[in-house]
Amino acid sequence: MPDIKIVTEVAGRVCATPVQVGGTVADGDDVVVVEAMKMEIPVSSPAAGTLKSLLVKLDDVVAEGQAIAIVAS
Repeated sequence: MPDIKIVTEVAGRVCATPVQVGGTVADGDDVVVVEAMKMEIPVSSPAAGTLKSLLVKLDDVVAEGQAIAIVAS
């Protein structure tokens, strides 16, 4: 199973992590929600699999292009 890095396309603050490490995700499921300019932007999984690790936590500030999670497909 290859690992897939999930990256955010916007800079902002992590305001939600709806999936826990070890949980399963489907293609398109939200893994993290980033708040940027008073908008909540979901970051979704590009493939189905298991959330192997979450590289951020609530209230972390993330940069555009930063890896936020790893999914084992």
